[in-house]
Amino acid sequence: MTLQPASEHPHGLSDEEFDLAFTKDAPVIFAFHGYPWCVHRLTYRRHNHDNIHVRGYKEEGTTTTPFDMCVVNNIDRYQLTLDAITRIPRLASIHEAAHQRYTEQIQRHRLYVAENGQDLPEIRNWKWAGR
Repeated sequence: MTLQPASEHPHGLSDEEFDLAFTKDAPVIFAFHGYPWCVHRLTYRRHNHDNIHVRGYKEEGTTTTPFDMCVVNNIDRYQLTLDAITRIPRLASIHEAAHQRYTEQIQRHRLYVAENGQDLPEIRNWKWAGR
């Protein structure tokens, strides 16, 4: 509820707080667990609403592998990377190569899932290498 204005909800952000978090001149990409329209409805009166792009749940297909559900809903690492590259002007020079690379990765993923019924090993066995 913090996306709403403070005048609409007690946990809502003031316009100033919202603008500090989601600046007026930068793209914002949400990977949302629910319906994308929900975020749009909560932010449509905000200054940066034209720069807000939301990926989220689509009522398509059936239950499949965990990562494939992300691919179906366009919230996988490949689609989100493309969304960022598409919306950040200084990355325009790598857009074409990135689009080809990540489209191929998604296609490779889909073929593997169709043949094997599970996510690719590099997805399935991935471990956080951070601290």
